[in-house]
Amino acid sequence: MSLLKESEQREVGEAIARVERDTDAEIVTVLAERADDYAYIPLLWAGLVALILPGALAVIAGWFDAATWLGGWTLLLTQWVLFAVLAVVFRLPGITTRLIPQHVRYWRAANLARRQFLEQNLHHTQEGTGMLIFVSEAERYVEILVDEGISRRLDNAVWADIVADFTQKVRAGQTKQGFLDCVEACGKLLTTHVPATHERNELPNRLIVLGRDDIG
Repeated sequence: MSLLKESEQREVGEAIARVERDTDAEIVTVLAERADDYAYIPLLWAGLVALILPGALAVIAGWFDAATWLGGWTLLLTQWVLFAVLAVVFRLPGITTRLIPQHVRYWRAANLARRQFLEQNLHHTQEGTGMLIFVSEAERYVEILVDEGISRRLDNAVWADIVADFTQKVRAGQTKQGFLDCVEACGKLLTTHVPATHERNELPNRLIVLGRDDIG
């Protein structure tokens, strides 16, 4: 998994600039590599597997009497070796993500989206017209958050189909196209319901990319 190239990020920024010429909305796009490092997950799973699997196999196969001194130490050594190997393997990003229940991944991604809404000052725009388009790639998570100046004019349900389409593109590895299509689709609604009343540009028109060191 790789985040967008600089040229692709510029394309997203240019799409935002085009939309904002016809609306008072201030659109900010954020792309996160992942919503959490989930450092405890590989250790938890490695510990559970190492604790249960060797003993269960030994009993089933009748390899040794676990009550004997030799059998007990052999089992313990096997558990430690298995734990060390799995702790490394389970830290591979593609594997780690699959070990986490979907509701946990979505919960962490939703929390990060709300943090970004505040950190990017979307709640401080004139007339409350801030909009965040947030994506977390590892979690395959997309969310649109808007301030009250937009939510008063557009029901939150109108974003559902746009988010669903974008999510499918992220899963297919088409994140850049997903951003472009999402910005355009949002722009059509915003132009109609939150039209431009005066020229302004309160927030930067660029894609903000968050790496592992930025999620804190």
